[in-house]
Amino acid sequence: MKNLILEIRNRLNASQEDLARMIGISYATVNRWENGHSQPNKAAQLRLYDICKERNIDLEDIIQKKIEKSVVNVSSSSEKVLLYHSSKSGIKGPIAPISRERCDFGKGFYMGTEPYQPLTLISDFEESKFYVISLDMTGLRVLNVNPDLEWAMLVAYNRGKMDEARGTSLYEHYAAMSKGYDVVVGSIANDRMFYVLDNFFLGNITDKALVMSLSALQLGEQFVAITEKACEHVKIETEIELSHLERNFLRVLSESNRVKGVNLANEICRDYRREGQFFDEILKEARR
Repeated sequence: MKNLILEIRNRLNASQEDLARMIGISYATVNRWENGHSQPNKAAQLRLYDICKERNIDLEDIIQKKIEKSVVNVSSSSEKVLLYHSSKSGIKGPIAPISRERCDFGKGFYMGTEPYQPLTLISDFEESKFYVISLDMTGLRVLNVNPDLEWAMLVAYNRGKMDEARGTSLYEHYAAMSKGYDVVVGSIANDRMFYVLDNFFLGNITDKALVMSLSALQLGEQFVAITEKACEHVKIETEIELSHLERNFLRVLSESNRVKGVNLANEICRDYRREGQFFDEILKEARR
């Protein structure tokens, strides 16, 4: 927290006295914060957030640089991938493929290439944890899923949306797709993509509109360790502490990105509303 306050003050080009006046506290309090002798309470942090917003201080850049600084000393290799993971209550015990059943690629340990996806997932939870993770790919069998209809149908299978096609060759294809692999790699279905996916499953948009939205939203990738062997290759490199101020910013950022993503997806869906097949048509065809 002390480094965050110092960074904000520097970007404001303000002295400790100046910052104290802006917040409505004493100079000595700011001094204690920056020396690490105490921390601002939630009210003070929210006031700091408001000041950053009023003065156009780029908190996203500050958080990004904080993350970059935390990984600068992490050793890397051609087989080692640096990823990000968040948890509402923190990782306890050995890493294992124990996520919920109805996740995008099934049960596993999920990690992302972009930090803001896992960050925004935990912004509402004060006890949550954010981690920089490394995954050593040496000797692991990897399934790479392209960002197309194949990706969407695999997600549909894992989320239980294809049950009415059970017993068909289509269903069995996706049921068997990740078998024999240790890691699945594919696009992240974040809150922006959830909106598009749900509309596809509900029959409101076609597969063409879905795939074009997926490409346009550029969501980044997720690596999912789906076997015990893969989880043994996962290492927690560092845990990054998040202040109440940063969590508040991430909540606002998440909502802003969601609205932008939904608007973009709506435009694309309108452009391609007459092209491609609807989800129920795909399932109906599989049952013939």
